[in-house]
Parts: sequence; C-alpha cells; structure tokens
Amino acid sequence: MLRPAGLWRLCRRPWAARVSAENPGRREITSGVSPRGSTSLRALNIFDRDLKRKQKNWAARQPEPTKFDYLKEEVGSRIADRVYDIPRAFPLALDLGCGRGYIAQYLNKETIGKLFQVDIAENALKNSLETEIPTVSVLADEEFLPFRENTFDLVVSSLSLHWVNDLPRALEQIHYILKPDGVFIGAMFGGDTLYELRCSLQLAETEREGGFSPHVSPFTAVNDLGHLLGRAGFNTLTVDTDEIQVNYPGMFELMEDLQGMGESNCSWNRKALLHRDTMLAAAAVYREMYRNEDGSVPATYQIYYMIGWKYHESQARPAERGSATVSFGELGKINNLMPQGKKSQ
Repeated sequence: MLRPAGLWRLCRRPWAARVSAENPGRREITSGVSPRGSTSLRALNIFDRDLKRKQKNWAARQPEPTKFDYLKEEVGSRIADRVYDIPRAFPLALDLGCGRGYIAQYLNKETIGKLFQVDIAENALKNSLETEIPTVSVLADEEFLPFRENTFDLVVSSLSLHWVNDLPRALEQIHYILKPDGVFIGAMFGGDTLYELRCSLQLAETEREGGFSPHVSPFTAVNDLGHLLGRAGFNTLTVDTDEIQVNYPGMFELMEDLQGMGESNCSWNRKALLHRDTMLAAAAVYREMYRNEDGSVPATYQIYYMIGWKYHESQARPAERGSATVSFGELGKINNLMPQGKKSQ
C-alpha cells in the first residue's frame, strides 16, 4: 500500500449528563468529556488525554485533513465489512472514537437506523465526513461514556482505544451500554505497529545520547485482548490480526503523517524533544535497515480486530460436556459411520 498523493514530496462515571438515545432530536454536539486530568482510580495513568485531545483537534483543523486519512479510512472500511457480515439491521449504533467518521461513510441506512458519533475532539466532529445515515455528534471521552445501560444495538470503534488509560474499564462500559444480543466490533493498533520507527529511534538515541526514551506509545498484546473482552462480559469472541504496510519517502515524511493523523505520542514519559543529530541518525538507520528497492521506506501498522457479543438467551451455546456421539479419533472413519443414503447425496 502506497501513501496517497504527495508520496514523493519532502517530507466511576463522572457526573456528566447522560445522553438519552430515545429522543436525540437533530444532529448536535453534546458534551460528556471527562474533567481535565481525571482518570479511573484503578487505571495506570499512561497517556496524557488532554494532550491527545489537542493533537486530534489540531489535526482536524488542517487545511487538507483528508491527505492524512488514508489509513483510518482503510481500517474504517474493514470495520464496515464486518458489520455487513452480520445479516441483520441495527436500529441504533454508536461509533466510539469516530474521528471524522471513517466508519460511517461506508455504512448505509438500510443497515444502520441512527448513528451516535463520539469523539474527544470537537473539531473532528464538526468536520465529519458525509454519510446517508442520520447522525448525532457527542463530545465525550472514550473512558467516560455518558449513555444509559442497554442503549445500543451495535458499537463500533476504529483506531481509538489504544489511547485510553483503562482499556478494561472502557470495554466494560461498552458492554454496559449494549443491549442484550448487541455486538461490539472494534479495531486498534497492535504491538508490532511502527516497529521500524521504534527500532531506528532507539538505536540512534543510544548511540548519540547514551540511552533512549520511548517515542512510540505502548500497545496491547493480542494475547491479552481476548481475556479483556471476556472479563468485560462479552461472549462468542473473535480476535484476529492484520498488517497494513505503507511506503514513505523517508522517516520524516512518516512522522509528518502521524502528526497529521493525530497519532503523535502522548505518553506521560515521552521525551520532549530529540536532538537534530539524533533525528538525522535515526533517519539514516531507518533507511539502511529497512529501505525498499525503489528507495522508499516501509512502515508497518499491525491491526487487531475484535468482535464480542452481549449475552442473550437466544444465542447459540456450546453443548454440554460429554454429549458428543462421535469422538475425534473416529473422524477418519466418518464415511463408514454415515448411512449409505447420505453418502450418495
């Protein structure tokens, strides 16, 4: 996958008012953002959420924000494909961390009756992409959702949950606001995302400054994701991984695009700046270790996709242990076990 046009240029819940989905009225922006500096008492405070809000607002204010939307639009389309794989309509849906509406643009009104779009950045909501679905914009933090229990038939989220400080609680809140037999479909960056950039910066900083600081934010491991979904109350889980590789002219163009996406590092332990010599050395290391035959350099984005359902008595359940009539050891003789009439069909 190539970077689009311009490839070769230099380069507890807070006491906020809850939003009722029963009578939302016209499209509007309703605030449910957490107080500045607030976070769950049990959470590790890894990310500066106020800084992340500023980064996303800055990115949405740029003259050509669509220039940096290519990755989020691609993942948004893949989330939409998974929605269409479920043969049913969803009268009320929520897009959590919607950005400029990267999932909504691929959905239709035959599948989604009404869509609530939630994001921490007001500028992203104001500049959202067009969609044929009736929408309501809600300014709220993904860590503090202002919705009632059993509200939504569907919750989707694309490339947003990797910035929350308390992912287990965020998943519990998603489960809380889903109706029974509702489904959550999400995508987030995985642990191997931008490993090329991470390695190059670490090597260069170690050589030039005698040690390194984290410049790429930490990500959740795929082995933990299924456990977190199960602990939040979801069942019939599906977790899979994918990789998207984008080629850039160089490391600086990659970093420019990350800033334009609103995906710059916001960890509290980030280093404020890097020396010029260290940055130039990192770019040289990146090119030497990873460059393609055409001179471009790759950047790998690992994506975790997850699907989880809220329990309902109508859902299929596994048979009781010991109720099988054929053992796995006899599967090789399946033709001999079948009646003759069924063999000929």
